Amino acid sequence: MSKSQYLLSRKTIGLLGLFVIVLCISLLANKIPRIATKILHLPSEIQRIVKFNLSPNIAVTSRDKISIQPLTEMRATSATGVLRVNPTNPRYFTDGGGKAVYLTGSHTWSNLQDSGGSPFPPKFDYATYLGFLQKNNHNFFRLWTWETSGPWIQTTVKNYWFYPIPYQRIGSDKALDGEPKFDLTQFNQAYFDRLRERVKEAGNRGIYVSVMLFNGWSVDNGKGNFHSSNPWRTHPFNKANNINGIDGDFNGDNNGEEIHTLVSPAVTAIQDAYVRKVIDTVNDFDNVLYEISNESNKDSQDWQYHMTTYIKNYERRKPKQHPVGMTAFDELKSNSPLFDSPADWISPIGDIDERPVASGKKVILADTDHLCGICGNNPQWVWKSFTNGENPIFMDAYDNAFVLGSTLINQAPPDSLNYSPWVVLRRYLGYTLTYANRMNLAAMTPQGDLASTGYCLANPASSGAEYLVYAPSGGRTIVDLSATKHELVAEWLNPSTGIVTSGIKTAGGGNRSFFPPFSGEAVLYIKDASPTYSQS
Repeated sequence: MSKSQYLLSRKTIGLLGLFVIVLCISLLANKIPRIATKILHLPSEIQRIVKFNLSPNIAVTSRDKISIQPLTEMRATSATGVLRVNPTNPRYFTDGGGKAVYLTGSHTWSNLQDSGGSPFPPKFDYATYLGFLQKNNHNFFRLWTWETSGPWIQTTVKNYWFYPIPYQRIGSDKALDGEPKFDLTQFNQAYFDRLRERVKEAGNRGIYVSVMLFNGWSVDNGKGNFHSSNPWRTHPFNKANNINGIDGDFNGDNNGEEIHTLVSPAVTAIQDAYVRKVIDTVNDFDNVLYEISNESNKDSQDWQYHMTTYIKNYERRKPKQHPVGMTAFDELKSNSPLFDSPADWISPIGDIDERPVASGKKVILADTDHLCGICGNNPQWVWKSFTNGENPIFMDAYDNAFVLGSTLINQAPPDSLNYSPWVVLRRYLGYTLTYANRMNLAAMTPQGDLASTGYCLANPASSGAEYLVYAPSGGRTIVDLSATKHELVAEWLNPSTGIVTSGIKTAGGGNRSFFPPFSGEAVLYIKDASPTYSQS
């Protein structure tokens, strides 16, 4: 047996032994799905060991004028065109100028409707929120809507309200919340004026907004095994709450899940009219996306497909056509209905720590909301998601105002704004936006086999090459530069400090070993050094 074969044998046996141990531990911890994923990844990890540890590589020591300075933020100051799926790299959007548009940011639950302990709750400080997003270099958020007047299912305080609601309340007859009943044929213009103003203000700061149209947490009396309150009680489509004779509870179980299906043409017609009103309100803005519904039930597929197609057909008559998205179905463990849908973008379920490689079938907004809920204590997932071709976003408890008086208080940290893992997570999202804007992202695809770490976003071209590599544990990082013939320059980002060390030079043509000048996780950016190359 040759020396290289012997080393390969030892490496392989050791790796297999390690996975057996991890498998046993995980079985005891009831983590079968994650372990199954690790087993599937085993062949590729063995291949990387062979490629990078048993093949020749050259250590990169050539340095020019070393520069050590903070990472300079890069972001668009305004939307420069309506987004559409990038035809050359459908993992991302484009604004029509040929440049890929990467979306990332934080969203929170009260950023459209105020919520709290009276029919007219304290106003959410929207300007401060937008400043918070800018400070963290974010360019996207979901604009949440709640269909009910309140409370919602996880609210332990019964005197809890959402304002404004899309429909007018008129007359002397009282709804179940003690206020006048809704007229489902008359819109509350205050809701749509606020919607328009908030989208406009975000656009003025270069921030894209996904306008949420419906919310699965507003119709179900037992979603997620939470039963603190029944949101259906105050829903406008509850027969006790409207003057129009609309009864959305067709089976009489005190639950309104049926209105997120096509079972009633009358209900769907009212919803279609509402969707038209939303589109009429914001169609002229470039920074708009639409989201059909947040986590509607598993039976809502046909209804969501209808709404997606309805938006696209209605906007064809309008000056602008915007992307339409769908998020994970509640209680459905498959993402197939999302990938098979007519939607332009999706937010699937999955494991936050094991981000899959985006194929480009859909633009993926990897949202912690659907991956793990109120979470994200290990911010490394941001870089893993980014280098795998996704657009990571974060469901943020923000100022904790929304979680007060709800079961969420047991999940969110006492001071969410200053909670250290989330401070880091928000900063990482902003760092990825900077690199997305520095790179020719339209030409880059996830190619984990080009780096010893398994996390690499790359354009391994002979000219104009770029590589963005994430090293979760830091240390020596080997990159396959065999496809690149030009001289290359490289830099290290220390994500824990935001400090960039640049001025590193190397040449392509084979495996190259890079050594970060600091300990811990690291980001390595390599690009063509040719002065004739310019990014689009």
